[in-house]
Amino acid sequence: MIFERFLSSAEAMQVLDERAFVQAMLDFEAALALAQSDLGAIPEGAGAAIAAACRVERFDIDAIVADGARTGTLAIPLVKQLTAAVAAGHGDAAAFVHWGATSQDVLDTAQVLVTRRVLALIDRDLSTLIGALLQAGGQHGEAPLLGRTLLQPAQVISFGFKLATWIAPLVRAQTRLRRVGSAALQLQLGGAVGTRAAMGEHGDAVLAHMARQLRLREPPAAWHTQRDELVALACELGLLAGSLGKIAKDVSLMAQGEVGELAEPSGDGRGGSSTMPHKRNPVASMVALSAALRAPQHVAALLAAMPQEHERGLGGWQAELAEFGALLACVHGAVAALALAGSGLQVDRERMRRNIDALQGLVFAEALAMRVAREIGKAAAHQWVESLSRQAVARGAPLREVAAAALQGDERLRAAISSDELAALFDPHAPAAHASTCSRPQLAALAVQHEELRRDAPWQPWLP
Repeated sequence: MIFERFLSSAEAMQVLDERAFVQAMLDFEAALALAQSDLGAIPEGAGAAIAAACRVERFDIDAIVADGARTGTLAIPLVKQLTAAVAAGHGDAAAFVHWGATSQDVLDTAQVLVTRRVLALIDRDLSTLIGALLQAGGQHGEAPLLGRTLLQPAQVISFGFKLATWIAPLVRAQTRLRRVGSAALQLQLGGAVGTRAAMGEHGDAVLAHMARQLRLREPPAAWHTQRDELVALACELGLLAGSLGKIAKDVSLMAQGEVGELAEPSGDGRGGSSTMPHKRNPVASMVALSAALRAPQHVAALLAAMPQEHERGLGGWQAELAEFGALLACVHGAVAALALAGSGLQVDRERMRRNIDALQGLVFAEALAMRVAREIGKAAAHQWVESLSRQAVARGAPLREVAAAALQGDERLRAAISSDELAALFDPHAPAAHASTCSRPQLAALAVQHEELRRDAPWQPWLP
């Protein structure tokens, strides 16, 4: 657990810890008893007596875990302790603890309750990250930046163009998480085989009452072995982890000392080294990249656990309980880390320009070739500029100077392409402006979507 905490967030770990999960189980038991008491399924007053005992501080969690390992479920020792607690103060009510429910009802609902709280954290910090990146676009979006393909210099883009590729998947992820989450956050109440037969005529009414009380979706039926909606949520969390990992990969590469275009915020020992005082490690990117590596394994395990046997699975459901919490922890760790880094992201526009200039104008070779192609054809122009590029590299000279000399030696090209036009082909602001023309409408639309998502935060009531 030490590395789980190291790569997650304190808030997520608190929501997912043993104490919080046991309290979520007790919240289910309290809601069940109150609903049954209100509807006459158990004696009047029994519900209040049971609910009053559902306080986690009264329970021996270590004993619940130890006994659960022997019984095959945490629900049995929890119900045993709850029954004893109720019996100590209201003997008659103890007989109605966990009335008509089954172990999976309490565990699935508890999982949903803690998941909702972590989703609230993820949603909040995702909004913070998106807002920070949009702000960076407003401040530095027009800055020329070296575009890179296959880890090699390609052409000039704008920083805003890169930001749009970061932000768009995050906005889509937040939208999908809310939609898929609203379906997955549902009450589980089916009894022994999903029919609620032990509750008789009260079963459907108890379900509706509990769903309202816990503010969960009322499912059309028990979903003991229908795991698709919960796993769909896991898949969306996995996609988000991947999108966060892409941002972290770019930031960490751009923050390398030899590149120096971006830097994560520092201070208070953040990103330091145990031996090298000069180090400034991108620790937020590290956390997000670790989540991008780990999340697919958790999602794969949840997908693998879906073929559950008959009316209650053996092994698959239990594995799912462990994997889902780990997935939530690592994804929130990534979102929280990048939200903090994004809010203090340092952009070095001058270094971006120097990195372009350091390439001897070679990144403008395509622009030069396209212009020359209008005079001598595409194939000949490509061959001509390729030869000039090799000369520039061999001589350590700017491609623009080599091209200017070559133009003077070619009467046809000299007459067609002026020195001013040649200079314009090597101006980094021209391709950056083109990239901004592509990204500016997208960033504006993303900003509108972000504001709408920020105003309508469905899980905000469950923030700590």
